[in-house]
Amino acid sequence: MRVDIVTKEYPPEIYGGAGVHVTELVKAMRGDASADLDVRVHAFGAPRDEAGTTSYGVPAELVAANPAIQTMGTDLQIVADVAGADVVHSHTWYANFAGHVASLLHGIPHVITAHSLEPLRPWKAEQLGGGYAVSSFIERTAYEGAAAIVAVSDGMRSDILRSYPGLDPRKVRVIYNGIDAQLWHPVEDPELLRGLGVDADRPSVVFVGRITRQKGLPYLLRAVALLPPEVQVVLCAGAPDTPEIMAEVTGLVRDLQATRDGVVWIDRLLSRHELCTVLTAATTFVCPSIYEPLGIVNLEAMACGAAVVGTATGGIPEVVLDGVTGRLVPIDQAEDGTGTPNDPDRFVADLAAALTEVVGDAEQAARYGAAGRTRAVEEFSWATIASQTAALYTEVAGRGR
Repeated sequence: MRVDIVTKEYPPEIYGGAGVHVTELVKAMRGDASADLDVRVHAFGAPRDEAGTTSYGVPAELVAANPAIQTMGTDLQIVADVAGADVVHSHTWYANFAGHVASLLHGIPHVITAHSLEPLRPWKAEQLGGGYAVSSFIERTAYEGAAAIVAVSDGMRSDILRSYPGLDPRKVRVIYNGIDAQLWHPVEDPELLRGLGVDADRPSVVFVGRITRQKGLPYLLRAVALLPPEVQVVLCAGAPDTPEIMAEVTGLVRDLQATRDGVVWIDRLLSRHELCTVLTAATTFVCPSIYEPLGIVNLEAMACGAAVVGTATGGIPEVVLDGVTGRLVPIDQAEDGTGTPNDPDRFVADLAAALTEVVGDAEQAARYGAAGRTRAVEEFSWATIASQTAALYTEVAGRGR
């Protein structure tokens, strides 16, 4: 069976969890001879030399267009190359348009993996302007026409059906994100930590993520001000969505650095070895997201043996077991699609309390971390996820015969 994967992110151009998901899924499916799959990748970006992978740039005529229109132009270049596939599988709204049009043109089933939902990210209007209406149109149309939609968590499945109530619930399936626990594992490298400005002898809270509304970084920075003075905070944060949120985060970090030491901000993209080292040294990892379908970054932290403190929203409670692999922070959220806490001060205080509890008991944090490593290895392997995905391909391809 030939399966064509369409994605905005693919190595070496990866900046979020969707790119990690596609990379690992493709690798697992191509490596499983028993699956009998011919997996071809159509990816945005610069040319790549990987066999079975084709890259597509923005058409020259659209270089000055709104980013959403640029995306559509790139997608339309992909459509012709999908001819001959048995299934087309798209990831995120950036690729959904190509998958949907290819399905219509070539008469093949379209599978979508939902990594996020436009109705639950209204702040994207800051980044895309009127393009947000376009991205929302693309996503809605593609979901309504898809043969199957993969939700990366039960929480994500509920979000999909709430956002698009006209969908047949039977076509929305849950297949979790995964982790390669051989690549993500504990790494001890004191010299590297020193080079990054991290003090391995201090209790530490580590954040890894893009600077975007959904990741909740401003709430974390306000919570840091409430932590005991001996706690070190390591922020591996970059790729801001907008100048506005970058300015907000920069101001909050500068305020913290003016009042306490041990606030380390690493704004470049770290290698996996560097990230494994930072996560291994963490007393706890923190995921303060207000919207998170699952959160591969939590699995990465767990695989490195870090305790995790995460918001009890989206798919996070399906990964982080409260009192077993870390702690969950309650959040009462607005129902307007933003995920904004109804009581931001309470959320910040609860987040600070959970972090203080975990960093204040290093032995308990270590137990959480050990349990997290075991859970990541046993429950979230890419081999299992690839097998479940391949079975879905067979199912949807069979319906058209």
